[in-house]
Amino acid sequence: MPDPLRLSIVVPTLDEGARLERTLSQLQSLRGRGHQVIVVDGGSVDDTVSIAKGQVDRVITSPKGRSRQMNAGACQSNGDVLLFLHADTFLPEGADDLVTARLRDSASGWGRFDVRLSPRPWPLPVVELLMNWRSRLTGIATGDQAIFVTRELFDRVGGYADVPLMEDVNLSRNLRSISTPLCIRQRVITSSRRWLNNGILRTVLTMWHLRFCYALGADPRRLHNIYQQLRS
Repeated sequence: MPDPLRLSIVVPTLDEGARLERTLSQLQSLRGRGHQVIVVDGGSVDDTVSIAKGQVDRVITSPKGRSRQMNAGACQSNGDVLLFLHADTFLPEGADDLVTARLRDSASGWGRFDVRLSPRPWPLPVVELLMNWRSRLTGIATGDQAIFVTRELFDRVGGYADVPLMEDVNLSRNLRSISTPLCIRQRVITSSRRWLNNGILRTVLTMWHLRFCYALGADPRRLHNIYQQLRS
């Protein structure tokens, strides 16, 4: 691996103006240490793009869809390691050192962080605990956990599949077939708005149902329609 390793942090956005500025502010120290930050916008109609300009190294546009946006960002990045970060998620202090040290000390070329939800009324602490342990047991990471992967390995598996849902599960499966993930215990902090807006129990049961159906081979497009009903 090159020394030092340089990260390219890819942030897919769609109407994230209310949250993006805080996320990008937290990434400025990483930019100051030579890492790259790219925002890939999927057609926002709010002030997302204007907020991003001046706080990132590149702002690019892409057809809407996280998998398409993240692939577009990866194609136009120049780092040794790709880190995919949601617009409402915050990395822990020294995330670059955590990632690069673990990659150098391991034969694995990818991984993710543990997650903490915020705010976290009961029973969300239990939900995040189950998310982290499920990921360790299955070797499957979610986008909330800030997946990172070496560029060589990302290209080797063909990047994200062009699917409207479960793109993170699909990528994890492909990467897991080559090496087990690095599970960093330091936590990213991600918004719990999905659970709070739609009901904690309803959200948990719906996501379990979607994952179960996907594991059985269900079409991600049909599952995406169910997911959209959860968000409505």
